[in-house]
Amino acid sequence: MAYTHSITVPLSYEQAVERTRQALGEEGFGILTEVDITATFADKLGPDAAADLGEYVILGACNPALASRALAAEPQLGTLLPCNVVVRRGPDGQHTIIEAIDAQTMVRLSDSPQVREVADDADTRLRAALASLDHTGPAHPDSDPVR
Repeated sequence: MAYTHSITVPLSYEQAVERTRQALGEEGFGILTEVDITATFADKLGPDAAADLGEYVILGACNPALASRALAAEPQLGTLLPCNVVVRRGPDGQHTIIEAIDAQTMVRLSDSPQVREVADDADTRLRAALASLDHTGPAHPDSDPVR
């Protein structure tokens, strides 16, 4: 079962993180949390663990209007918020992989029509953010289309 939308872009890690923030902002998402997995692994598990992973950050993106609607429909959906977006260095070091949660995952866990509406809206916005990043240069051969 796929639970993310993924693209590979010909950007440095730093550029990809910055452009991902911008693209999410243009779709109404703010960044509530930022977890530098590389730094956390280095601190907790040692530098070898961080070196094996490479540069990797999780951005906790939230659109307050959508989150409010989702929580009004089902308060327990807070366990699925914010919408996580991962930015990580590609294995070739020349490309960066960006993955966003497929908001339809919420629909698979809820029968609520209100949750479906929110998930549809969030998914459309997350896909649009990724699509805008996908126009940053020529496609990498291993890139998945934004699905």
